[in-house]
Amino acid sequence: MNQHARLDGASAASSTGLHPGYLSGFGNGFETEALPGALPVGRNSPQRCPYGLYAEQISGSPFTAPRTTNERSWLYRIRPTVAHWNRFTKCDARLWRTAPAQEVEMPPAPLRWDPVPIPDAPLSFVEGIHTMTTAGDAGAQAGMGAHLYLATRSMRDEYFYNADGEMLVVPQQGRLRFATEFGIIDAGPGEIVVIPRGVKIRVELLDGPARGYVCENYGGAFTLPERGPIGANCLANPRDFLTPVAAYEDREAPGTMLVKWGGSLWAAEIAHSPLDVVAWHGNYAPYKYDLRKFSPVGPILFDHADPSIFTVLTSPSETPGTANIDFVLFSDRWLVAENTFRPPWYHLNVMSEFMGLVYGVYDAKTGGGFRPGGASLHNTLLPHGPDVDAFEKASSVELKPHKLEGTLAFMFETRFPQKVSRFAAETPALQADYGDYGHRLARHFDPTRP
Repeated sequence: MNQHARLDGASAASSTGLHPGYLSGFGNGFETEALPGALPVGRNSPQRCPYGLYAEQISGSPFTAPRTTNERSWLYRIRPTVAHWNRFTKCDARLWRTAPAQEVEMPPAPLRWDPVPIPDAPLSFVEGIHTMTTAGDAGAQAGMGAHLYLATRSMRDEYFYNADGEMLVVPQQGRLRFATEFGIIDAGPGEIVVIPRGVKIRVELLDGPARGYVCENYGGAFTLPERGPIGANCLANPRDFLTPVAAYEDREAPGTMLVKWGGSLWAAEIAHSPLDVVAWHGNYAPYKYDLRKFSPVGPILFDHADPSIFTVLTSPSETPGTANIDFVLFSDRWLVAENTFRPPWYHLNVMSEFMGLVYGVYDAKTGGGFRPGGASLHNTLLPHGPDVDAFEKASSVELKPHKLEGTLAFMFETRFPQKVSRFAAETPALQADYGDYGHRLARHFDPTRP
């Protein structure tokens, strides 16, 4: 069924009561049109497109990539992207950093940050990106950046796309509207939005000031992890991923195009909205997912499974079984394992772990220092585990079935060591004594008592 929507003007979706529509499924080949008959039938590039539109392809993979990983979409737009171009000048990227970046050198220790306050200054989504860590090399298409966004104003006549990486956005406070070339996505805390590299967006605030996290993926596009012996169901089910139906702006008005390319931010003045795609088809498109629909699996008799069973999305690398990035979720679930220390164990991981908390309490950090909107970094082969409160309780509590409720934590895990930005190293939100939490763990060893 063809889907129809139209968006006139920068905020018309809000002012006209237009609600975004979605198409269900992960990685599907979708087709959608905002005007009847706008989508060519039986061919991608006819001699004349309906309604006087231009045909333009956006490729998320090389032309010759295998069919299972080949990503591309055909867009039928009022003007091709090249007509939305102008002379670009380098502009201030503020606190956005791109790998490789080594602004400061930090001693090897676990790090944790309080929630960074949302400032009073007017900041758009792009202006409010605050890099926390970078890893790998964006130019080599490997690694990631972990960022906070602190936004206090909507983008109005500003448009943006990221040529350096795919962006996975995790709202923590306030709902966002992503007006994209492909259609409209609304998302708030408990959901994620993935914007493929090269896709133009404008981000509007729906509830006032907003805060959240961004994983900038320089490597292979996020995909669903293999389930292995788990089989065909559970974890993140493909049907729950939502891609927007076509919606377009036919708007002649001055604006600014912002492009992140080569680790820098560039700006050019344009004369019309680039969100002018009237119809599209393909499998390269933005999407959203409600994390509360994740169906976790876990141990149902004894012992603790690896956190990889909670992987929502993965960015693969050239090494099988070694992810460029795993996006891992710790949400509501039952704990039932017998004679088992149920929180995460103490460990050193060859992968590096950047964690955030959307709401609730994380079960390995019950002492109150890890708060919603905060973050932590446990870098490559650095020790970490439960704090003393979590350890003492989990070691002595009667092991009845227990449900973790009202919690939503996540992890950006990468094979690369993560370099801390100057902002992250110098912000007052950095907890100076976090690395000492292990010192408070008591000695329980008694050689006379097994």
